[in-house]
Amino acid sequence: MTVVQGSSGADARRGERVTAPDGTVFRDLNGNGTMEPYEDPRRPVAERVEDLLGRLSTAEKAGLMFQSIIGVPASGALADEDPASSRGTAADLVGRKLLNHFNVHLLPEPVLTARWVNELQRLAVRASPHGIPVTLSTDPRHAWAENQGASFRAEHFSAWPEALGFAALRDEDAVREFARAARQEYVAVGLRAALHPTVDLATEPRWARQYGTFGQDPDLAGRLAVAYLDGFEGPQLGPGSVACTAKHFPGGGPQRDGEDAHFPYGREQVYPGGMFEAHLEPFRRVLERGVSAIMPYYGMPVGLELHGRPVEQVGFGFNRQIVTELLREELGFDGVVCTDWGLVTASHMGGRTLPARAWGVEHLDVEQRVLKVLDAGCDQFGGEQCPEVLVALVERGLVSESRLDVSVRRLLRVKFELGLFDDPFVDEPAAAERVGTATAVTAGRRAQAESVTVLHRAPGTLPLAACTRVHVEGVDPAAVEAAGLQLAEPEDAEVAVVRLQAPWEPRDTYMLEAEFHAGSLEFDADTVARTAQLARRLPVVVAVHLDRPAVLTPLLPHSVALLAVYGTSDAALLDVLTGRVRPRGKLPFQLPRSDAAVAASRPDVPGDTADALFEAGAGVVADW
Repeated sequence: MTVVQGSSGADARRGERVTAPDGTVFRDLNGNGTMEPYEDPRRPVAERVEDLLGRLSTAEKAGLMFQSIIGVPASGALADEDPASSRGTAADLVGRKLLNHFNVHLLPEPVLTARWVNELQRLAVRASPHGIPVTLSTDPRHAWAENQGASFRAEHFSAWPEALGFAALRDEDAVREFARAARQEYVAVGLRAALHPTVDLATEPRWARQYGTFGQDPDLAGRLAVAYLDGFEGPQLGPGSVACTAKHFPGGGPQRDGEDAHFPYGREQVYPGGMFEAHLEPFRRVLERGVSAIMPYYGMPVGLELHGRPVEQVGFGFNRQIVTELLREELGFDGVVCTDWGLVTASHMGGRTLPARAWGVEHLDVEQRVLKVLDAGCDQFGGEQCPEVLVALVERGLVSESRLDVSVRRLLRVKFELGLFDDPFVDEPAAAERVGTATAVTAGRRAQAESVTVLHRAPGTLPLAACTRVHVEGVDPAAVEAAGLQLAEPEDAEVAVVRLQAPWEPRDTYMLEAEFHAGSLEFDADTVARTAQLARRLPVVVAVHLDRPAVLTPLLPHSVALLAVYGTSDAALLDVLTGRVRPRGKLPFQLPRSDAAVAASRPDVPGDTADALFEAGAGVVADW
């Protein structure tokens, strides 16, 4: 401990930079006027962690082990928080519950976001006995899918293809370019943890989460995931890094009937094809490379055996065989394991409820679920804010202080490696200059265009010449005119361009359910009839946004060109159609011929539908 000359605990201002007698500048996080070992920026991370760990109360340790959602006011001011929010105010979460890991959803423009981040960090110094800084995490927010249970639109950030688009590109350098650009934008507004990449395999065509994956091939998914980490984390975590969470261990793709494990009807993961190891392969690559955190999925394995032993049929976050025996002991991972959101308590939003995703342990009460998650080997409870439950379990002797120390040590290590203890603040005016730069926006648009997959093209169809008269449906007319084409009604047009979204069945019983595209992959009769009607009058170019595979069988005969896109703006699509950018995408997954073929396939086997319309890897090499 170094005493700062001329200061005392009474007059030292918490969190301010102070100069020690030897000239070392440090942040006086606990406001006692001395430089404790954990405040000393010269010391190794391991020493700082151990010093701080020894000072923490049980309540502070418990607070570290929960990561809750927090709302960001549109004004960027903590004073404008909704005091009636069911999630609680920042003052309550940071000051009373002592939480310091938060997941953000909707964000205002960059300068306002940066302002809020700085206010929150100042609050954390004042409210925490030891000035522990806040770590802010986010789901993907650099593409197009708006699903508050999984991802957000780019908005102020540069826009790139969905992960499936990068799988279509099959280009590790393109992934690194994206990840570096995204990292710079995250850091500019104080987001220092990424709840991604998603390295699940897209093997069940109906599964709603495929848009965030790198497709069906284990080798490709592994290679692209490693490149993703290279861009976000760098060679090692540091003050300019974003700590990543690879998910959803040990592979969340093989869902029974393609239903998602967010919901009670989708809780079961099955392996009728015996392909568990294929789903694990991308995680092996990520673990060999090194990653900050791993997130198990909600899914409950059914009929799975490992090393000749049946795996307990409980959600992966509750599963000791998966988290401790496989991930930690067999694969050697000693980083943070954070559960997926809401394993312990029910969630509420927008007038809808989602029961706790306690699959296989629904009969356990909240305390028993917490105990089972800890016994499984997890370090942090995602989407929860009940540290008082954990404190009570320690006080009753049901959880040891040493068990908390194991997890808190891992969580603190990441905070120190990110440099948050030494400088958690961001440059507010500079945020606008560093987010959505012209360079990043241009690169993102080009990646969107290049990822387009040309599945079929009649000779002489594309590219479209300047001033071609075009009838469009599902495309912004302003983008058409900006591309140098002329808008026209069908009777006057030379070609029609029809943009479609892959089909899904609307559902809205549970919280978030309406945002998950699930169910049938077949287009409705009206859509097919409309396309056929247009095709009788003029050539039709069809572009389908694939957030999961679609049955394109009835559209193929009515199109002179059929394109697959995976998060592509109208402007980027028109870059392709007019020949400004050469598309080079290849299908990242198989496209089935019918729903019946999907129902007959095995959920864990890549490309398992019979007589597919297009196989993974399909794509015409464009010659423009």
